[in-house]
Amino acid sequence: MATAATKLLLIDRVPGINRVPNSYIRPEADRPNLTEVETSDASTIPLIDLQGLFGPNRDDIIRQIGKACQRDGLFQIKNHGIPEEVVQAIMNIAGEFFRLPESERLKNYSDDPSKSTRLSTSFNIKTEKVSNWRDFLRLHCYPLEEYMHEWPTNPPSFRKEVGEYCTRVRELALKLLEAISESLGLEREYISKNLGKHGQHMAMNYYPPCPQPELTYGLPGHTDQNLITILLQDDVPGLQVLRDGKWIAVNPIPNTFIVNIGDPMQVISNDKYKSILHRAVVNCDRERISIPTFYCPSPEALIGPAQGLIDHEHPAVYRSFTYEEYYHKFWNRGLRTECCLDMFKIPSA
Repeated sequence: MATAATKLLLIDRVPGINRVPNSYIRPEADRPNLTEVETSDASTIPLIDLQGLFGPNRDDIIRQIGKACQRDGLFQIKNHGIPEEVVQAIMNIAGEFFRLPESERLKNYSDDPSKSTRLSTSFNIKTEKVSNWRDFLRLHCYPLEEYMHEWPTNPPSFRKEVGEYCTRVRELALKLLEAISESLGLEREYISKNLGKHGQHMAMNYYPPCPQPELTYGLPGHTDQNLITILLQDDVPGLQVLRDGKWIAVNPIPNTFIVNIGDPMQVISNDKYKSILHRAVVNCDRERISIPTFYCPSPEALIGPAQGLIDHEHPAVYRSFTYEEYYHKFWNRGLRTECCLDMFKIPSA
């Protein structure tokens, strides 16, 4: 019979333990310092109403998006067009999946990051020295017809509910990419046209209650490897972002998404927009589920600063590179505080 220590997933190890196993404990200098975290309110993180994005208020909304991307690297959105019942269904199905019997869940398990559908734990257990307090189910979801057959069949409505959600979020992502493109002074279709065939992944993150949350992370500070992330979270706080050297808790607001800029968008903007450093912390009382959708270029797409944003005063900060080259470097080095993009910078003259 398997002991708690030999269980593959954290969710199956946690029941009955009252201290964090050594493999999850961060060095003292690299702990969350939860008492020093600032709490956000409605004015701290921009909340943008997308209601008029295709109406007379479009220019104003695009200005708000541009300001948020430049100053914060993230913003929250409401009136985003995804029905509340679709959002509720995806949260319910994620909870149902993680409550399945261990033997049923483990049918989807793999520690190979190259697999397009996989259940695993932490981040990349093959390369990391300290584990993260997280289990996750990661899915590729565009084009839908190429990947849906790999997805779990239990719970029975999984493919239907998740497929509907992925389709809706992709529509939202494309609208946001148009708005971000315009906010940079580029053509509306510029970013979309430079993504190759496009890619879309998602994760269902499960963070169990943790007996000593001050010793570990759900995910340590990192920037995202995709163009933009559209995050759905339940009502349990956990996301924190770094601003002006201080960590700020982004508390959930019902019926909103959080949108953050990833590394390739920072490159396209030639450093005008910032890929934000963020992390997930855990707590000792409640499980937390978050569902990020990662919208990204396809592997062969060439990423580089937009020509329209390069001039004598603003020389290109990065060399061009394929998304595949970047993606491999990101996964192989694991989550580190310093940005992976530094490896692609053009040396200053």
